[in-house]
Amino acid sequence: MPRTHKHLPRLYLDQPMHTGMEIALDKDQTNHLVNVLRRGAGDRCVVFNGRDGAFLCEIAEAGKKLATLKLVEQSAPQTEPNDLWFGFAPIKRLDYQIQKATEMGAGIIQPVITRYVQNPRPNPDKLEAHAIEAAQQCEVLSVPVIAPRIGFDALLESWPAAHGDRMLVFGDESAASSSPIDSLAELEGRRLGLLIGPEGGFADEERAALLAADFVVPISLGPRILRADTAAVAALALIQAVAGDW
Repeated sequence: MPRTHKHLPRLYLDQPMHTGMEIALDKDQTNHLVNVLRRGAGDRCVVFNGRDGAFLCEIAEAGKKLATLKLVEQSAPQTEPNDLWFGFAPIKRLDYQIQKATEMGAGIIQPVITRYVQNPRPNPDKLEAHAIEAAQQCEVLSVPVIAPRIGFDALLESWPAAHGDRMLVFGDESAASSSPIDSLAELEGRRLGLLIGPEGGFADEERAALLAADFVVPISLGPRILRADTAAVAALALIQAVAGDW
């Protein structure tokens, strides 16, 4: 997205948009724009919905409980949503993990329940809120899809039917330390997914099941022990740089 309006507030609004229309914000959106960001009538902001691009807006009305925006012009055309699937064993710092996955270009985010998972029942509404917040801040035009949580065994069993020819990369903490670049370079142009395990790592039988699947590509993330959220950012950066959209 062009950064010509990078200093303006950005809001995600889940409704159709076109130049010239007016949009009434809900109570929470009004509070954020008017009371938190202290914007008033005549000020400008940018809105997007993940379908129609981004629009430069003028605040037509700025009451304490109701604000209205007028869409002045489209500031960026809609781009194709990212296709990268990101699966993770939910940890306590879910806000950080979802925000970083969104910033790094994940298009589909799905909690995967492994044996040593810390948070087996993540709140999907909170996951979506974290993704929206990150999309607003980092100027992406599409909010990642938050897929329902799935068990580890069910993920592997359903992968070929659900994902077709998509290859699944996983951070193998037990692999010998080696550069992952060669393995990822062979996947350039392929549809990809990334699976990151919990803080305690994958159980032995989970790792064995991953290594036995013909659609799985293990990579090493170096000689040091990484937190799960750090491992996710490192692996996403590698994938995007070597075989993704960077």
